[in-house]
Amino acid sequence: MYKILMTYDSQEGLDQLLNHPDFKVEVNAKPSPEKFKEIIKDYDGLLIRSEVKVTAEIIEAATKLKFIGRAGTGVDNVDKQAATQKGIVVANVPGGNTISVAEHTIGLILSMARNIPAAVTSMQAQKWEKKKFMGNEIFGKTLGLIGLGRIGNEVAKRLLSFGMKVVAYDPFASAEVAKNNGIELTSLDEVFKQADYISIHSPLTDDTRGMINKENIAKMKDGVRIINCARGAIINDADLIEAVKSGKVSNAALDVFVKEPPVDWSIQTTPNIITTPHLAASTEEAQVKIAIEMSGVIVDFFTKGLIRNAVNVATIDWESQKKMNPYIELADKLGAFQGQIIEGGISEVEINYCGNIADFKTNPLTVACIKGLLGQILDLKINSVNALAVAKERGIAIKESIVKDCKDYAGLILVKTKTDKGCYSIAGTLFDKQQRIININGLNVDVEPKGHKVFINNTDKPGVIGILGTILGAEKINIAGMNVGRKETGKEAITVLEIDGEVSNEVISKFSKIEGVVKVKSVVL
Repeated sequence: MYKILMTYDSQEGLDQLLNHPDFKVEVNAKPSPEKFKEIIKDYDGLLIRSEVKVTAEIIEAATKLKFIGRAGTGVDNVDKQAATQKGIVVANVPGGNTISVAEHTIGLILSMARNIPAAVTSMQAQKWEKKKFMGNEIFGKTLGLIGLGRIGNEVAKRLLSFGMKVVAYDPFASAEVAKNNGIELTSLDEVFKQADYISIHSPLTDDTRGMINKENIAKMKDGVRIINCARGAIINDADLIEAVKSGKVSNAALDVFVKEPPVDWSIQTTPNIITTPHLAASTEEAQVKIAIEMSGVIVDFFTKGLIRNAVNVATIDWESQKKMNPYIELADKLGAFQGQIIEGGISEVEINYCGNIADFKTNPLTVACIKGLLGQILDLKINSVNALAVAKERGIAIKESIVKDCKDYAGLILVKTKTDKGCYSIAGTLFDKQQRIININGLNVDVEPKGHKVFINNTDKPGVIGILGTILGAEKINIAGMNVGRKETGKEAITVLEIDGEVSNEVISKFSKIEGVVKVKSVVL
Protein backbone atom coordinates (compact mmCIF):
# COMPACT_ATOMS: atom_id res chain seq x y z
CA MET A 1 0.00 0.00 0.00
CA TYR A 2 1.45 3.35 -1.09
CA LYS A 3 0.63 6.34 1.11
CA ILE A 4 0.12 9.66 -0.67
CA LEU A 5 -0.11 13.01 1.11
CA MET A 6 -2.24 15.76 -0.48
CA THR A 7 -1.67 19.32 0.74
CA TYR A 8 -4.87 20.77 -0.75
CA ASP A 9 -8.57 19.92 -0.42
CA SER A 10 -10.02 19.48 -3.90
CA GLN A 11 -10.18 15.83 -4.96
CA GLU A 12 -12.11 16.34 -8.20
CA GLY A 13 -10.52 14.41 -11.06
CA LEU A 14 -8.46 12.16 -8.79
CA ASP A 15 -10.76 9.13 -9.10
CA GLN A 16 -8.12 6.83 -10.61
CA LEU A 17 -5.84 7.43 -7.64
CA LEU A 18 -8.47 7.55 -4.90
CA ASN A 19 -10.17 4.33 -6.04
CA HIS A 20 -6.98 2.34 -6.67
CA PRO A 21 -6.54 -0.53 -4.17
CA ASP A 22 -2.77 0.00 -3.92
CA PHE A 23 -3.02 3.61 -2.71
CA LYS A 24 -4.12 5.37 0.45
CA VAL A 25 -4.55 9.13 0.00
CA GLU A 26 -4.59 11.40 3.06
CA VAL A 27 -5.32 15.15 3.01
CA ASN A 28 -3.57 17.70 5.19
CA ALA A 29 -4.29 21.05 3.55
CA LYS A 30 -1.57 23.72 3.68
CA PRO A 31 0.38 22.32 6.64
CA SER A 32 2.73 24.68 8.46
CA PRO A 33 6.46 24.03 7.81
CA GLU A 34 6.77 22.48 11.25
CA LYS A 35 3.75 20.21 10.76
CA PHE A 36 4.85 19.36 7.21
CA LYS A 37 8.29 18.30 8.42
CA GLU A 38 6.71 16.14 11.12
CA ILE A 39 4.21 14.23 8.96
CA ILE A 40 6.08 13.81 5.65
CA LYS A 41 8.20 10.92 6.95
CA ASP A 42 5.22 8.55 6.70
CA TYR A 43 4.49 9.04 2.97
CA ASP A 44 5.69 7.46 -0.28
CA GLY A 45 4.25 10.22 -2.48
CA LEU A 46 3.37 13.89 -2.17
CA LEU A 47 0.76 15.80 -4.18
CA ILE A 48 0.94 19.60 -4.00
CA ARG A 49 -0.18 22.83 -5.63
CA SER A 50 1.52 26.22 -5.52
CA GLU A 51 0.57 27.19 -1.95
CA VAL A 52 2.96 24.78 -0.20
CA LYS A 53 6.77 24.96 -0.34
CA VAL A 54 8.75 21.72 -0.34
CA THR A 55 12.09 22.88 1.04
CA ALA A 56 15.37 21.02 1.48
CA GLU A 57 14.49 20.57 5.17
CA ILE A 58 11.16 18.95 4.28
CA ILE A 59 12.87 16.66 1.77
CA GLU A 60 15.53 15.69 4.31
CA ALA A 61 12.78 14.67 6.73
CA ALA A 62 10.99 12.61 4.05
CA THR A 63 12.61 9.25 4.72
CA LYS A 64 10.22 7.20 2.52
CA LEU A 65 9.35 9.76 -0.16
CA LYS A 66 9.90 8.69 -3.77
CA PHE A 67 7.64 11.06 -5.73
CA ILE A 68 6.53 14.71 -5.59
CA GLY A 69 3.69 15.63 -7.93
CA ARG A 70 2.85 19.27 -8.63
CA ALA A 71 -0.77 19.52 -9.78
CA GLY A 72 0.07 22.35 -12.17
CA THR A 73 2.86 23.63 -14.37
CA GLY A 74 5.62 25.31 -12.36
CA VAL A 75 7.68 23.62 -9.66
CA ASP A 76 9.37 26.73 -8.24
CA ASN A 77 8.02 25.78 -4.81
CA VAL A 78 10.03 22.53 -4.78
CA ASP A 79 13.76 22.33 -4.04
CA LYS A 80 14.50 20.24 -7.11
CA GLN A 81 18.21 19.93 -6.35
CA ALA A 82 17.56 18.49 -2.89
CA ALA A 83 14.93 16.11 -4.31
CA THR A 84 17.27 14.95 -7.08
CA GLN A 85 20.16 14.33 -4.70
CA LYS A 86 17.86 12.16 -2.60
CA GLY A 87 16.56 10.29 -5.64
CA ILE A 88 13.02 11.67 -5.50
CA VAL A 89 11.13 12.19 -8.77
CA VAL A 90 9.61 15.65 -9.17
CA ALA A 91 6.81 15.75 -11.76
CA ASN A 92 4.24 18.27 -12.96
CA VAL A 93 1.41 18.51 -15.49
CA PRO A 94 2.76 20.92 -18.10
CA GLY A 95 -0.13 20.81 -20.53
CA GLY A 96 -3.23 20.63 -18.37
CA ASN A 97 -3.69 24.37 -17.95
CA THR A 98 -2.34 25.47 -21.34
CA ILE A 99 -5.65 26.68 -22.75
CA SER A 100 -6.68 28.37 -19.52
CA VAL A 101 -3.44 30.35 -19.27
CA ALA A 102 -3.55 31.26 -22.96
CA GLU A 103 -7.11 32.52 -22.63
CA HIS A 104 -6.28 34.53 -19.50
CA THR A 105 -3.32 36.11 -21.31
CA ILE A 106 -5.60 37.20 -24.14
CA GLY A 107 -8.13 38.50 -21.63
CA LEU A 108 -5.45 40.70 -20.08
CA ILE A 109 -4.34 41.97 -23.50
CA LEU A 110 -7.89 42.95 -24.43
CA SER A 111 -8.45 44.48 -21.00
CA MET A 112 -5.44 46.75 -21.52
CA ALA A 113 -6.30 47.62 -25.11
CA ARG A 114 -9.86 48.63 -24.21
CA ASN A 115 -9.32 49.91 -20.64
CA ILE A 116 -11.95 47.46 -19.40
CA PRO A 117 -11.01 47.25 -15.67
CA ALA A 118 -10.84 51.04 -15.25
CA ALA A 119 -14.12 51.49 -17.15
CA VAL A 120 -15.85 48.94 -14.93
CA THR A 121 -14.59 50.69 -11.79
CA SER A 122 -15.82 54.02 -13.17
CA MET A 123 -19.28 52.62 -13.88
CA GLN A 124 -19.47 51.10 -10.39
CA ALA A 125 -18.85 54.60 -9.07
CA GLN A 126 -21.87 55.71 -11.14
CA LYS A 127 -19.75 57.72 -13.56
CA TRP A 128 -20.20 57.96 -17.34
CA GLU A 129 -16.68 58.66 -18.66
CA LYS A 130 -16.89 57.41 -22.21
CA LYS A 131 -14.25 59.76 -23.64
CA LYS A 132 -11.76 58.95 -20.86
CA PHE A 133 -11.52 55.30 -21.84
CA MET A 134 -10.73 55.55 -25.56
CA GLY A 135 -9.12 52.23 -26.52
CA ASN A 136 -6.93 50.70 -29.22
CA GLU A 137 -7.43 47.87 -31.68
CA ILE A 138 -4.97 45.01 -31.52
CA PHE A 139 -5.49 44.31 -35.24
CA GLY A 140 -2.27 45.06 -37.11
CA LYS A 141 -0.19 45.32 -33.94
CA THR A 142 2.88 43.18 -33.18
CA LEU A 143 2.81 40.65 -30.37
CA GLY A 144 6.20 39.70 -28.96
CA LEU A 145 6.39 36.37 -27.14
CA ILE A 146 9.20 35.54 -24.73
CA GLY A 147 8.94 31.77 -24.58
CA LEU A 148 7.39 29.64 -27.28
CA GLY A 149 6.31 26.52 -25.47
CA ARG A 150 2.78 25.13 -25.29
CA ILE A 151 1.21 28.28 -23.86
CA GLY A 152 3.14 30.68 -26.07
CA ASN A 153 2.06 28.76 -29.16
CA GLU A 154 -1.59 28.73 -28.09
CA VAL A 155 -1.50 32.50 -27.45
CA ALA A 156 0.08 33.03 -30.88
CA LYS A 157 -2.48 30.83 -32.62
CA ARG A 158 -5.38 32.82 -31.21
CA LEU A 159 -3.92 36.29 -31.70
CA LEU A 160 -2.87 35.57 -35.25
CA SER A 161 -6.59 35.16 -35.91
CA PHE A 162 -7.06 38.67 -34.47
CA GLY A 163 -4.80 39.95 -37.22
CA MET A 164 -1.70 40.48 -35.10
CA LYS A 165 1.85 39.87 -36.29
CA VAL A 166 3.70 37.53 -33.93
CA VAL A 167 7.44 37.54 -33.24
CA ALA A 168 9.02 35.34 -30.58
CA TYR A 169 12.22 34.62 -28.72
CA ASP A 170 12.95 31.14 -27.43
CA PRO A 171 16.48 29.67 -27.61
CA PHE A 172 15.08 26.14 -27.60
CA ALA A 173 12.35 26.52 -30.22
CA SER A 174 12.57 25.39 -33.85
CA ALA A 175 12.61 28.27 -36.34
CA GLU A 176 11.04 26.00 -38.98
CA VAL A 177 8.16 24.93 -36.72
CA ALA A 178 7.60 28.54 -35.67
CA LYS A 179 7.53 29.68 -39.30
CA ASN A 180 5.02 26.96 -40.19
CA ASN A 181 2.80 28.31 -37.39
CA GLY A 182 3.00 31.85 -38.71
CA ILE A 183 5.50 33.02 -36.06
CA GLU A 184 8.81 34.76 -36.72
CA LEU A 185 11.49 33.42 -34.37
CA THR A 186 14.06 36.13 -33.69
CA SER A 187 16.43 37.51 -31.06
CA LEU A 188 15.34 38.89 -27.70
CA ASP A 189 16.47 42.40 -28.67
CA GLU A 190 14.39 42.23 -31.86
CA VAL A 191 11.32 41.24 -29.84
CA PHE A 192 11.90 44.24 -27.60
CA LYS A 193 12.37 46.47 -30.64
CA GLN A 194 9.37 45.32 -32.69
CA ALA A 195 6.61 44.44 -30.21
CA ASP A 196 3.62 46.58 -29.27
CA TYR A 197 2.63 43.91 -26.73
CA ILE A 198 5.18 41.70 -24.96
CA SER A 199 3.81 38.54 -23.32
CA ILE A 200 6.06 36.40 -21.11
CA HIS A 201 5.78 32.61 -21.17
CA SER A 202 9.25 31.50 -19.99
CA PRO A 203 10.23 29.43 -16.98
CA LEU A 204 12.10 31.16 -14.18
CA THR A 205 15.82 30.47 -14.61
CA ASP A 206 19.06 32.28 -13.90
CA ASP A 207 18.82 33.70 -17.42
CA THR A 208 15.23 34.95 -17.15
CA ARG A 209 15.23 36.20 -13.54
CA GLY A 210 14.85 40.00 -13.68
CA MET A 211 14.88 39.96 -17.49
CA ILE A 212 12.32 42.77 -17.74
CA ASN A 213 14.45 45.49 -16.19
CA LYS A 214 15.37 49.13 -16.81
CA GLU A 215 18.04 48.25 -19.37
CA ASN A 216 15.77 46.01 -21.48
CA ILE A 217 12.71 48.26 -21.13
CA ALA A 218 14.81 51.02 -22.71
CA LYS A 219 15.11 48.83 -25.82
CA MET A 220 11.32 48.59 -26.19
CA LYS A 221 8.93 50.78 -28.17
CA ASP A 222 7.52 53.82 -26.42
CA GLY A 223 4.05 52.93 -25.17
CA VAL A 224 4.70 49.16 -25.13
CA ARG A 225 2.35 46.96 -23.12
CA ILE A 226 3.70 44.06 -21.02
CA ILE A 227 1.84 40.93 -19.90
CA ASN A 228 3.17 38.33 -17.46
CA CYS A 229 1.34 35.06 -16.75
CA ALA A 230 4.56 33.09 -16.20
CA ARG A 231 6.67 33.85 -13.13
CA GLY A 232 6.71 37.07 -11.11
CA ALA A 233 10.47 37.24 -10.63
CA ILE A 234 11.05 37.57 -14.39
CA ILE A 235 10.07 41.25 -13.97
CA ASN A 236 11.93 43.78 -11.83
CA ASP A 237 8.93 45.39 -10.12
CA ALA A 238 10.61 48.72 -9.28
CA ASP A 239 11.84 49.17 -12.86
CA LEU A 240 8.39 48.36 -14.27
CA ILE A 241 6.64 50.83 -11.93
CA GLU A 242 9.08 53.57 -12.95
CA ALA A 243 8.57 52.80 -16.65
CA VAL A 244 4.76 52.87 -16.33
CA LYS A 245 4.80 56.13 -14.41
CA SER A 246 7.07 57.72 -17.06
CA GLY A 247 4.84 56.49 -19.91
CA LYS A 248 7.60 54.41 -21.51
CA VAL A 249 5.37 51.41 -20.74
CA SER A 250 1.76 52.35 -21.49
CA ASN A 251 0.21 49.51 -19.50
CA ALA A 252 1.12 46.24 -17.83
CA ALA A 253 -1.02 43.27 -16.89
CA LEU A 254 0.32 40.83 -14.34
CA ASP A 255 -1.06 37.59 -12.95
CA VAL A 256 2.07 36.47 -11.06
CA PHE A 257 4.26 38.10 -8.43
CA VAL A 258 7.52 37.54 -6.57
CA LYS A 259 5.63 37.12 -3.28
CA GLU A 260 2.17 35.59 -3.33
CA PRO A 261 0.18 37.05 -1.69
CA PRO A 262 2.21 40.28 -1.99
CA VAL A 263 3.90 41.86 1.00
CA ASP A 264 4.60 45.13 -0.82
CA TRP A 265 1.48 46.16 -2.76
CA SER A 266 3.18 48.96 -4.72
CA ILE A 267 2.78 47.32 -8.12
CA GLN A 268 -0.88 46.45 -7.52
CA THR A 269 -1.74 50.06 -6.64
CA THR A 270 0.13 51.67 -9.54
CA PRO A 271 -2.23 53.22 -12.14
CA ASN A 272 -2.19 51.56 -15.57
CA ILE A 273 -1.10 48.20 -14.15
CA ILE A 274 -3.81 45.52 -14.15
CA THR A 275 -3.26 42.72 -11.64
CA THR A 276 -5.05 39.44 -10.99
CA PRO A 277 -4.32 37.01 -8.10
CA HIS A 278 -2.59 34.19 -10.04
CA LEU A 279 -5.80 33.20 -11.80
CA ALA A 280 -4.48 32.12 -15.21
CA ALA A 281 -4.70 28.39 -14.52
CA SER A 282 -7.73 28.70 -12.25
CA THR A 283 -10.52 27.32 -14.37
CA GLU A 284 -12.67 24.35 -13.46
CA GLU A 285 -11.72 22.63 -16.71
CA ALA A 286 -7.98 23.07 -16.15
CA GLN A 287 -8.04 21.82 -12.57
CA VAL A 288 -9.94 18.68 -13.56
CA LYS A 289 -7.63 17.96 -16.52
CA ILE A 290 -4.58 18.43 -14.30
CA ALA A 291 -5.98 16.16 -11.58
CA ILE A 292 -6.86 13.41 -14.07
CA GLU A 293 -3.40 13.47 -15.63
CA MET A 294 -1.55 13.63 -12.31
CA SER A 295 -3.55 10.64 -11.03
CA GLY A 296 -2.32 8.63 -13.99
CA VAL A 297 1.26 9.82 -13.53
CA ILE A 298 1.30 8.75 -9.87
CA VAL A 299 -0.32 5.35 -10.54
CA ASP A 300 2.07 4.63 -13.42
CA PHE A 301 5.10 5.58 -11.36
CA PHE A 302 4.33 3.34 -8.40
CA THR A 303 2.71 0.38 -10.19
CA LYS A 304 4.69 0.27 -13.46
CA GLY A 305 7.91 2.08 -12.63
CA LEU A 306 7.11 4.47 -15.48
CA ILE A 307 8.31 8.05 -15.03
CA ARG A 308 6.21 10.65 -16.87
CA ASN A 309 6.26 14.45 -16.79
CA ALA A 310 9.33 14.53 -14.54
CA VAL A 311 11.33 17.76 -14.36
CA ASN A 312 14.48 16.22 -12.87
CA VAL A 313 14.89 13.01 -14.87
CA ALA A 314 14.42 12.01 -18.52
CA THR A 315 11.02 10.52 -19.31
CA ILE A 316 9.67 8.26 -22.05
CA ASP A 317 6.23 7.00 -22.97
CA TRP A 318 4.99 3.57 -21.87
CA GLU A 319 5.20 1.94 -25.30
CA SER A 320 8.81 3.05 -25.74
CA GLN A 321 9.56 1.98 -22.17
CA LYS A 322 8.33 -1.56 -22.86
CA LYS A 323 10.51 -1.82 -25.98
CA MET A 324 13.54 -0.40 -24.21
CA ASN A 325 13.24 -2.31 -20.93
CA PRO A 326 15.46 -5.28 -21.97
CA TYR A 327 18.23 -2.86 -22.98
CA ILE A 328 17.68 -0.67 -19.91
CA GLU A 329 18.12 -3.76 -17.71
CA LEU A 330 21.18 -4.78 -19.73
CA ALA A 331 22.75 -1.33 -19.32
CA ASP A 332 22.11 -1.50 -15.57
CA LYS A 333 23.73 -4.94 -15.36
CA LEU A 334 26.76 -3.86 -17.40
CA GLY A 335 27.28 -0.92 -15.07
CA ALA A 336 26.79 -3.08 -11.97
CA PHE A 337 29.17 -5.79 -13.20
CA GLN A 338 31.86 -3.27 -14.08
CA GLY A 339 31.37 -1.43 -10.80
CA GLN A 340 32.32 -4.61 -8.93
CA ILE A 341 35.50 -5.40 -10.86
CA ILE A 342 37.16 -2.03 -11.48
CA GLU A 343 39.62 -0.32 -9.17
CA GLY A 344 40.41 3.36 -8.55
CA GLY A 345 38.50 6.61 -8.67
CA ILE A 346 36.39 7.09 -11.80
CA SER A 347 37.11 10.12 -13.99
CA GLU A 348 35.15 9.29 -17.15
CA VAL A 349 32.52 6.89 -18.45
CA GLU A 350 31.96 6.57 -22.20
CA ILE A 351 28.95 4.59 -23.39
CA ASN A 352 28.74 3.52 -27.03
CA TYR A 353 25.40 2.46 -28.52
CA CYS A 354 25.45 0.45 -31.70
CA GLY A 355 22.83 -1.01 -34.06
CA ASN A 356 19.09 -0.89 -33.38
CA ILE A 357 19.65 0.80 -30.01
CA ALA A 358 20.43 3.95 -32.00
CA ASP A 359 16.68 4.19 -32.74
CA PHE A 360 15.94 4.66 -29.04
CA LYS A 361 16.17 7.72 -26.83
CA THR A 362 19.45 6.72 -25.20
CA ASN A 363 19.31 8.87 -22.07
CA PRO A 364 17.40 6.25 -20.00
CA LEU A 365 20.04 3.68 -21.00
CA THR A 366 22.86 5.96 -19.90
CA VAL A 367 21.08 6.69 -16.62
CA ALA A 368 20.61 2.95 -16.00
CA CYS A 369 24.28 2.22 -16.69
CA ILE A 370 25.54 4.98 -14.40
CA LYS A 371 23.05 3.93 -11.72
CA GLY A 372 24.34 0.35 -11.87
CA LEU A 373 27.97 1.48 -11.83
CA LEU A 374 27.82 4.03 -9.00
CA GLY A 375 25.43 1.91 -6.96
CA GLN A 376 28.26 -0.61 -6.48
CA ILE A 377 30.89 1.97 -5.55
CA LEU A 378 29.24 4.69 -3.47
CA ASP A 379 27.67 4.41 -0.05
CA LEU A 380 24.59 6.28 -1.28
CA LYS A 381 21.13 5.40 -2.51
CA ILE A 382 21.61 5.69 -6.27
CA ASN A 383 18.58 5.54 -8.57
CA SER A 384 17.50 6.79 -11.98
CA VAL A 385 16.73 10.24 -10.58
CA ASN A 386 20.04 11.12 -8.96
CA ALA A 387 22.57 8.97 -10.86
CA LEU A 388 23.73 11.64 -13.32
CA ALA A 389 23.60 14.39 -10.69
CA VAL A 390 25.80 12.35 -8.34
CA ALA A 391 28.24 11.61 -11.19
CA LYS A 392 28.46 15.31 -12.04
CA GLU A 393 28.94 16.24 -8.39
CA ARG A 394 31.94 13.91 -8.25
CA GLY A 395 33.49 15.26 -11.44
CA ILE A 396 32.80 12.14 -13.52
CA ALA A 397 32.51 12.99 -17.21
CA ILE A 398 29.73 11.09 -19.02
CA LYS A 399 30.03 10.67 -22.79
CA GLU A 400 27.70 9.00 -25.30
CA SER A 401 28.24 7.93 -28.89
CA ILE A 402 25.75 6.36 -31.28
CA VAL A 403 26.59 4.26 -34.35
CA LYS A 404 23.79 2.75 -36.40
CA ASP A 405 25.98 0.23 -38.23
CA CYS A 406 26.67 -2.81 -36.04
CA LYS A 407 28.23 -5.63 -38.07
CA ASP A 408 27.87 -8.67 -35.84
CA TYR A 409 24.99 -7.76 -33.53
CA ALA A 410 21.50 -6.32 -33.83
CA GLY A 411 22.29 -4.03 -30.90
CA LEU A 412 25.32 -3.54 -28.69
CA ILE A 413 26.19 -1.49 -25.59
CA LEU A 414 29.89 -0.88 -24.88
CA VAL A 415 30.90 0.83 -21.63
CA LYS A 416 34.42 2.23 -21.23
CA THR A 417 35.40 3.51 -17.80
CA LYS A 418 38.57 5.42 -16.95
CA THR A 419 39.93 5.44 -13.41
CA ASP A 420 43.20 6.56 -11.85
CA LYS A 421 44.30 2.90 -11.99
CA GLY A 422 43.47 2.09 -15.59
CA CYS A 423 40.87 1.77 -18.34
CA TYR A 424 38.15 -0.87 -18.26
CA SER A 425 35.53 -1.96 -20.77
CA ILE A 426 32.49 -4.21 -20.86
CA ALA A 427 30.06 -4.93 -23.70
CA GLY A 428 26.66 -6.58 -23.83
CA THR A 429 23.88 -7.49 -26.22
CA LEU A 430 20.65 -9.46 -26.49
CA PHE A 431 20.46 -12.93 -28.03
CA ASP A 432 16.84 -13.99 -28.55
CA LYS A 433 15.85 -11.43 -25.89
CA GLN A 434 18.36 -12.94 -23.44
CA GLN A 435 20.96 -10.59 -21.94
CA ARG A 436 24.60 -11.49 -22.53
CA ILE A 437 27.93 -9.94 -21.62
CA ILE A 438 30.09 -10.62 -24.66
CA ASN A 439 33.35 -8.81 -23.91
CA ILE A 440 35.22 -7.76 -20.78
CA ASN A 441 38.35 -5.62 -21.05
CA GLY A 442 38.82 -6.56 -24.69
CA LEU A 443 38.44 -10.32 -24.21
CA ASN A 444 35.46 -12.19 -25.66
CA VAL A 445 33.19 -14.04 -23.25
CA ASP A 446 29.59 -15.26 -23.11
CA VAL A 447 28.23 -14.51 -19.64
CA GLU A 448 24.63 -14.24 -18.49
CA PRO A 449 24.49 -11.18 -16.20
CA LYS A 450 22.64 -12.62 -13.23
CA GLY A 451 23.34 -14.48 -10.02
CA HIS A 452 26.64 -14.97 -8.20
CA LYS A 453 29.92 -14.82 -10.10
CA VAL A 454 33.63 -14.90 -9.42
CA PHE A 455 35.64 -12.75 -11.83
CA ILE A 456 39.29 -13.68 -12.17
CA ASN A 457 42.15 -12.06 -14.06
CA ASN A 458 44.79 -14.71 -14.62
CA THR A 459 47.60 -15.86 -16.83
CA ASP A 460 46.46 -18.55 -19.27
CA LYS A 461 48.34 -21.58 -17.94
CA PRO A 462 47.35 -25.18 -17.20
CA GLY A 463 46.04 -26.09 -13.78
CA VAL A 464 44.59 -22.74 -12.70
CA ILE A 465 40.97 -23.67 -13.35
CA GLY A 466 41.42 -27.06 -11.69
CA ILE A 467 42.69 -25.45 -8.50
CA LEU A 468 39.76 -23.02 -8.50
CA GLY A 469 37.33 -25.96 -8.72
CA THR A 470 39.12 -27.81 -5.94
CA ILE A 471 38.87 -24.84 -3.57
CA LEU A 472 35.17 -24.35 -4.30
CA GLY A 473 34.52 -28.07 -3.90
CA ALA A 474 36.13 -28.04 -0.49
CA GLU A 475 33.84 -25.20 0.48
CA LYS A 476 30.84 -27.17 -0.88
CA ILE A 477 30.12 -24.42 -3.45
CA ASN A 478 28.82 -25.75 -6.76
CA ILE A 479 30.03 -24.34 -10.09
CA ALA A 480 26.99 -23.81 -12.31
CA GLY A 481 28.98 -22.54 -15.29
CA MET A 482 32.33 -21.23 -16.42
CA ASN A 483 33.51 -18.95 -19.19
CA VAL A 484 37.09 -18.19 -20.22
CA GLY A 485 38.24 -15.35 -22.42
CA ARG A 486 41.75 -15.08 -23.89
CA LYS A 487 43.54 -13.76 -26.97
CA GLU A 488 46.69 -15.88 -27.00
CA THR A 489 47.79 -19.09 -25.32
CA GLY A 490 49.83 -18.36 -22.23
CA LYS A 491 48.91 -14.67 -22.14
CA GLU A 492 46.30 -12.64 -20.24
CA ALA A 493 42.99 -14.37 -19.64
CA ILE A 494 39.80 -13.82 -17.69
CA THR A 495 37.69 -16.49 -16.05
CA VAL A 496 34.10 -15.94 -14.99
CA LEU A 497 32.72 -18.62 -12.70
CA GLU A 498 28.97 -18.85 -12.16
CA ILE A 499 28.32 -20.32 -8.72
CA ASP A 500 25.28 -21.26 -6.67
CA GLY A 501 26.03 -18.98 -3.74
CA GLU A 502 28.10 -16.02 -2.70
CA VAL A 503 31.72 -16.80 -1.82
CA SER A 504 33.35 -15.64 1.40
CA ASN A 505 36.31 -13.28 1.65
CA GLU A 506 38.33 -16.27 2.83
CA VAL A 507 37.68 -18.12 -0.46
CA ILE A 508 38.54 -15.00 -2.46
CA SER A 509 41.80 -14.78 -0.52
CA LYS A 510 42.61 -18.42 -1.36
CA PHE A 511 41.94 -17.74 -5.06
CA SER A 512 44.25 -14.74 -5.07
CA LYS A 513 47.16 -16.87 -3.79
CA ILE A 514 47.01 -19.26 -6.75
CA GLU A 515 50.03 -18.90 -9.03
CA GLY A 516 49.02 -17.06 -12.18
CA VAL A 517 46.00 -15.32 -10.63
CA VAL A 518 46.33 -11.54 -10.85
CA LYS A 519 43.00 -10.32 -9.46
CA VAL A 520 39.83 -11.88 -8.03
CA LYS A 521 36.48 -10.18 -7.51
CA SER A 522 33.14 -11.45 -6.24
CA VAL A 523 30.23 -10.22 -8.37
CA VAL A 524 26.55 -10.36 -7.43
CA LEU A 525 23.88 -9.36 -9.98
